[in-house]
Amino acid sequence: MTELRHRGKDADLTSQQQPSEDKGSDGELRGEKDGMSDTESKVDSGVPEVPVPPDDTPEVLNKALSGLSSRWKNWWVRGILTLAMIFFFFFIVYLGPIVLMVIVLCVQIKCFQEIITIGYSVYHSYDLPWFRTLSWYFLLCVNYFFYGETVTDYFFTLVQREEPLRILSRYHRFISFALYVIGFCMFVLSLVKKHYRLQFYMFGWTHVTLLIVVTQSHLIIHNLFEGMIWFIVPISCVICNDIMAYMFGFFFGRTPLIKLSPKKTWEGFIGGFFSTIVFGILLSYVMASYRYFVCPVEFNNDSNSFQVDCEPSELFQLQEYVLPSILESATGWTTVRLYPFQIHSIALSSFASIVGPFGGFFASGFKRAFKIKDFANTIPGHGGIMDRFDCQYLMATFVNVYIASFIRGPNPTKVIQQLLALRFDQQLHIFNSLKAHLTEKGLLPVAEEVAA
Repeated sequence: MTELRHRGKDADLTSQQQPSEDKGSDGELRGEKDGMSDTESKVDSGVPEVPVPPDDTPEVLNKALSGLSSRWKNWWVRGILTLAMIFFFFFIVYLGPIVLMVIVLCVQIKCFQEIITIGYSVYHSYDLPWFRTLSWYFLLCVNYFFYGETVTDYFFTLVQREEPLRILSRYHRFISFALYVIGFCMFVLSLVKKHYRLQFYMFGWTHVTLLIVVTQSHLIIHNLFEGMIWFIVPISCVICNDIMAYMFGFFFGRTPLIKLSPKKTWEGFIGGFFSTIVFGILLSYVMASYRYFVCPVEFNNDSNSFQVDCEPSELFQLQEYVLPSILESATGWTTVRLYPFQIHSIALSSFASIVGPFGGFFASGFKRAFKIKDFANTIPGHGGIMDRFDCQYLMATFVNVYIASFIRGPNPTKVIQQLLALRFDQQLHIFNSLKAHLTEKGLLPVAEEVAA
């Protein structure tokens, strides 16, 4: 009750505030406002006001598009900035896996900052201590844990060569836990009487943000190590679906899809689905023929650098498939030559176009809860970085689960790394056991007994 009384002033300021239009839509429904019902307004009237970021559309674009209606102006701004982002994406792919990993980390930090800033903007009037400091501290702890695990997995030989790294690797989980416990104790010490519930809300806010942003962004790194094609195709499918759903919805959209985003339409959803399926199959066909994209990203211990070179697996070798009778009668083809990965790309593109948009719906619900239009105004016409990556994080988790369930087998390199970390007597025991097993299977000749 005390907390509600403290909120009263902020609640009065926002009880009559109406949310503005959602930019992240795939089309416009003429005559329909992007707002909440009176019932929703009353229920959420206790939410403090979040400052609306100013429009930062470049002045050049504002002047060039000044004669257009707001509808078409927004269409051109989104289109121009979308092309710019696509070219930037191609550029960082060209720069290689290391740059991609750095970009993923930068995007993760920016998304975290945008969500935490919303929390701080909502509750800063209470002047509670250490909220932002602890939020960034927990981000550091979680990243230290995840990236430390990755370094140990993929840089095992390098870690074993350096004594400080070997010690950090050996006690990595204990150090990570100790760092987290320090933050946990700092939070307990920061608790202020009469604001306990509010502070625990914000503690949960930070940890849910870490779960959604940091954990899932780290899965993107894991997908990248499986081969750049597992990174590029899923991301491109989400981008394609977002663009095509917007285009179909903009020109043909009439039927509302979901109340969370009133400007989302069935026409855009269906058009985006079929477009994404075709796009995924074609993109996979092009990329599957290049080793640079299909080979796992591995660390070369001799050159101390990443390398992308291997003999492509069967997944990326053309095979002949017999078409079902329905497709045979429609196309006149009896067989077709495809990369097996193209079949998997259908699953990826289907998820990107059917389930992926629910990441955007989730984000729309979050923004409605706090009566904001976008997470930030980083990209004109698009909002913040989180507005662009709300679907990508969900997609990254699916790809990681898909690889683990249907693609990835035992990794010989990691097995050898683990064996080398054992004691010599343990290594010798495993060697003798493996030798006996291979001899029994007939893969090794039976050793002749030497007479004494």
